[in-house]
Amino acid sequence: MAQHGRWTNRFSYMLAATGAAVGLGNIWKFPYIMGENGGGAFVLVYLLCILAIGIPIMMAEVMIGKHGRLTPSKSAAKLAQDSGHSTKWKVTGWSGVVAGFLILSFYVVIAGWAVAYAWFGFSGAFNDQSPQQIGKLFSDLNASPYPLMGWSAFIIVGTVIVVAKGVQKGLEKAVNTMMPILFVLLAIMVGYAASTGDFNQAFEFMFAADFFKLSWNGVLIALGHSFFTLSLASGIMTMYGAYLPENTSLVKTSVYIAIMDTLVALMAGMAIFPIVFANGLPAGAGPGLIFQSLPIAFGQMPLGQWFGGGFFLMVVVAAFTSSIALIEASVAWLVENRGFKRWQAAVGAGFIIWAVSLLTVFSLTGAPWTKLTLFGDVQTTIFDVIDYTTANIMLPLGGLIIAVFAGWIVDPKISQATIDTHPTVYQLWRIMLKFIAPIAILAVFFNLIGVL
Repeated sequence: MAQHGRWTNRFSYMLAATGAAVGLGNIWKFPYIMGENGGGAFVLVYLLCILAIGIPIMMAEVMIGKHGRLTPSKSAAKLAQDSGHSTKWKVTGWSGVVAGFLILSFYVVIAGWAVAYAWFGFSGAFNDQSPQQIGKLFSDLNASPYPLMGWSAFIIVGTVIVVAKGVQKGLEKAVNTMMPILFVLLAIMVGYAASTGDFNQAFEFMFAADFFKLSWNGVLIALGHSFFTLSLASGIMTMYGAYLPENTSLVKTSVYIAIMDTLVALMAGMAIFPIVFANGLPAGAGPGLIFQSLPIAFGQMPLGQWFGGGFFLMVVVAAFTSSIALIEASVAWLVENRGFKRWQAAVGAGFIIWAVSLLTVFSLTGAPWTKLTLFGDVQTTIFDVIDYTTANIMLPLGGLIIAVFAGWIVDPKISQATIDTHPTVYQLWRIMLKFIAPIAILAVFFNLIGVL
């Protein structure tokens, strides 16, 4: 059986896991879904989901990987077998890998947008452009599938090159270089937004909670996004847990990762919304917020050419660190189960991701065959279905399976030995997994469909 590598030390693991968690979910998705769901109330529910559900499930995923030291499905099967239960619980790992694979299929396309916009920004394409001209820039990018295929292929090729080099020479070296760059760029953007934008209105919007603006669908989106942004139930944390060095605290590292990820999401909001409000742009502009609204502002602001390019370069860095994490489980599976060499597995997985990404590419370019009609009269696209299904259904349900598995199926002696923390902390973690997380996930779903 193939042997996988290990992170060199705890700090490298934390950077890698934070890099996996910090991505488009923080910088692209969090600001616009917060804008669509009322701001402060959404943020509060999101933070509660991180604390009460996200961190315990992250610990459970890392525990599964650390115990098994294999790919997610095999690690879950081994843990189930060692606990005296059926290996069919390997579904705990498989469900996450499938979700992560589907997410990556559209992730690389959105990341390709960011690469194109970094080029547009630094080249001065935003300068003194009207909203109509900026809109045309975006529509032209999505008018033909070929530019999108090329930009997304750029991300995939970079991902394949890094992952092919292995855990320490590839993944670890990349995140050790790119994560400090990301934090510096983000701090610069927050300072720029504070000095040139409407910081007070942005702060009030993000942290003044008005629950009348938040629907049950908004609560579900907050729950789903807490999974999306922490990279839960996508196979990443289980796979990274398999590479975890011995004598590393699961509790401390999971809390640190959640804090850093949440901090980046909030900082991204504080980098974006001051600029949005100062320029009279809509906060609830949807997925096009940073690609259609922000360039208008950058084109009119002092040093906007450089800060606009820098902003989208930051998005590219964040997307890339998550991209290498999302593909890792698929690459490791090919190495472990099919005997592929590392580079063969990386190239194979990368090609399949690129092929599946065409569903998103053609959805964005308006291909008729990608347009769907659901529930009688709801018009949507294949991309919208994949995005909504993965983030709001597959990830929370995957988290539910993980919580049930770790809380009810895994032998407490094994989980306590693997987590290796104070008995009180361990008991609190089990209570959260056995009762709080499942009840919260099910309650949100039942309310959404009108059962309660």
